[in-house]
Amino acid sequence: MIWLCLLLVAVSFLISAPLVWALAGLGRRVGHVDEPGTEAHKAHARAVPSTGGLGIFFAIAAPMFAINIAIWLMPQQAYSGWLEPLAAHVHGLMQHAHLGIAILIAMVVVHITGLIDDRRGLSAWTKLTVQGVVAVVLVIFFDMRIFQSLAAHGGAGMVACIAISIVWLVVITNAMNFLDNMDGLSAGVGVVVAGLYLAATLIAGQWFVAALCALLVGALLGFLVFNFPPAKVFMGDAGSLVIGLLIAVISVRTTYFEADALLDPPHWYGVLMPLLLLAVPLYDFTSVTLMRVLAGKNPMSADRNHLSHRLVRRGLSPRAAVIVIWLCTLVVGLGGVMLAKLRPWQACLVAAQALAVLIVLAMLERVGFDRDES
Repeated sequence: MIWLCLLLVAVSFLISAPLVWALAGLGRRVGHVDEPGTEAHKAHARAVPSTGGLGIFFAIAAPMFAINIAIWLMPQQAYSGWLEPLAAHVHGLMQHAHLGIAILIAMVVVHITGLIDDRRGLSAWTKLTVQGVVAVVLVIFFDMRIFQSLAAHGGAGMVACIAISIVWLVVITNAMNFLDNMDGLSAGVGVVVAGLYLAATLIAGQWFVAALCALLVGALLGFLVFNFPPAKVFMGDAGSLVIGLLIAVISVRTTYFEADALLDPPHWYGVLMPLLLLAVPLYDFTSVTLMRVLAGKNPMSADRNHLSHRLVRRGLSPRAAVIVIWLCTLVVGLGGVMLAKLRPWQACLVAAQALAVLIVLAMLERVGFDRDES
């Protein structure tokens, strides 16, 4: 099945790259561009097409739709030859087919919301409301919940599980959306996070989630070809909201801890894996939100106080700042992949490493902020 996931990465990439290239040209012709100065959190010096999100969406959605159709229409005996290794997993994939459709519909909703926002502009609260409704539906009706062990503690535990899951889906969606403030940043972080989740789900044998990760990695790599600084195309909210939602769903559907595991049982702190893989996006989201609130601003308003902007003010070039954030995401996230299998003292080392990276970022960010204020 590993080869199949690699095939999905390739398929998604081969859809994304040429489609993003074509959409960039179309965006220029029809005037669907981000003009300099129109986005408070971006600092580009020229008009750049903002149509790349369509390419990302279709590179993920088209294979998802095709896979769901194939699972339902292909008889079991059709899985022969090079498809034979897939036959053992068809039943499990069919059981997850309704989840695939639900995720696909949720992606369509946030993608359309992003398209409207990119073209006409929507209030932050309107977008937040749409995300909230999508999260409520996924959590309540499709059991996309994090920390499900809480449900074993009665009604209060179930309510807490549902509430935390809804908040988590919305926060992660917005955290990735917030990262779309510099060329290559959101897409690159998305590749790192999705790649780490791909490794984790392959190790755990979670093929449904691994397939989602593979499609996301391929789509983002295809987009990144044209978004690496200096960017030739932007993803817009039509892309960043889809990335955020899909990463949020992946983080919820990945199994981190199985209390009834008999062989090589994992440790409870495996449930903290998503906090490590998403530590840097969450740090940026939390810090910039707190700064806005403390300054008396709308926490959803755009500005140039994100981590990437602070690193640039510290003296890094925009490209260097983006690469530093990619690498920090990778360094912090790598330890999280095998967290559940580590001994307590090893897990403490991983936690210390993650904390050290975040402290370094905080120090750099604070120095940059102080210099900007002086």
